[in-house]
Amino acid sequence: PGYRRRTRCGGWRLPRSVSSLAAVGLLCTALTTFICWGQLPPLPWASPAPQRLVGVLLWWEPFRGRGGYPKSPPDCSLRFNISGCRLLTDRAAYGEAQAVLFHHRDLVKELHDWPPPWGSRERTDKALVLRVFDDQEGAVTLTGKALETVGSRPPGQRWVWMNFESPSHTPGLRGLANDLFNWTLSYRTDSDVFVPYGFLYPRSDPTEQPSGLGPQLARKRGLVAWVVSNWNEHQARVRYYHQLSRHVSVDVFGRTGPGRPVPAIGLLHTVARYKFYLAFENSQHVDYITEKLWRNAFLAGAVPVVLGPDRANYERFVPRGAFIHVDDFPNAASLAAYLLFLDRNVAVYRRYFRWRRSFAVHITSFWDEQWCRTCQAVQTSRDQPKSIHK
Repeated sequence: PGYRRRTRCGGWRLPRSVSSLAAVGLLCTALTTFICWGQLPPLPWASPAPQRLVGVLLWWEPFRGRGGYPKSPPDCSLRFNISGCRLLTDRAAYGEAQAVLFHHRDLVKELHDWPPPWGSRERTDKALVLRVFDDQEGAVTLTGKALETVGSRPPGQRWVWMNFESPSHTPGLRGLANDLFNWTLSYRTDSDVFVPYGFLYPRSDPTEQPSGLGPQLARKRGLVAWVVSNWNEHQARVRYYHQLSRHVSVDVFGRTGPGRPVPAIGLLHTVARYKFYLAFENSQHVDYITEKLWRNAFLAGAVPVVLGPDRANYERFVPRGAFIHVDDFPNAASLAAYLLFLDRNVAVYRRYFRWRRSFAVHITSFWDEQWCRTCQAVQTSRDQPKSIHK
């Protein structure tokens, strides 16, 4: 129920009839697509930034070095065209930094390893952050003398809370003390430093092929693929998969659940062999759209079938005709029928790739890009005090 309502962009949700679904698809023109996509919030680095020298200290290496760290800080000018950045790892430069990055997953594990109150020569026991756990929820609370650190940071310094997991997978979120951080960095558009998992950008040359693997239909041997590393029967995405797989074949890859290992050719080349990819998020939250869409589907040249935030949220980032949302259908059986229809009707299927004529895909580089974007945000911000409240 509710799938016949008008969408925010003025189009109609897909009706039950498969033949009507095709008609709706034919009526979705490129013009409508780009008008709807115009709602994308402007990226904070869309315009040139002043070249003001800014120091950004990374207090912990994210995940304590997982994924290639430790390594030298990136060259922001070379990598992201951001000049004037002094990226720091030496804590001796703490007082010189305009911003300090604290990765949340490391924060809840390293609460004893905290900056001392500014102005004190040595860290005292009273100044240490206390670790307090709730046995039922595993929450972490910053209490007592730990709060002495708040308000005693170097004048004008930003303490940036960095997190790229959804609230459902962020332990200790409720236990963070109020006013501990005065900036946020995340995938949320309302963050002080907004860095999405990916985005589309206009290609400079219309004849240039979009980045990623092209949708070569002759090489597509399968219908639906899904790569999942965290299998949990209680997740909405797993429940939906069970319903969908009763009506259409889904090849699952991954280390857990019913999946088999990703072939040696790699994830992208494996997904490129399929017409559709299940870009199912592990939880549903505002703006939480991860590499499952940007990398696994778009770069591989498969049409994403998404489960995450609602359609209107996706349409803030990508054209409405570039993906299929599970909410467009009353049930998994109807979605399966539509996928089978597209499998038989190549002309309609190809319409899901129209965006590639004008746009390419940018995949965020963890964690170099966050580091450099923080520097850029400090350069362009006003020096106004602010605190983040829960």
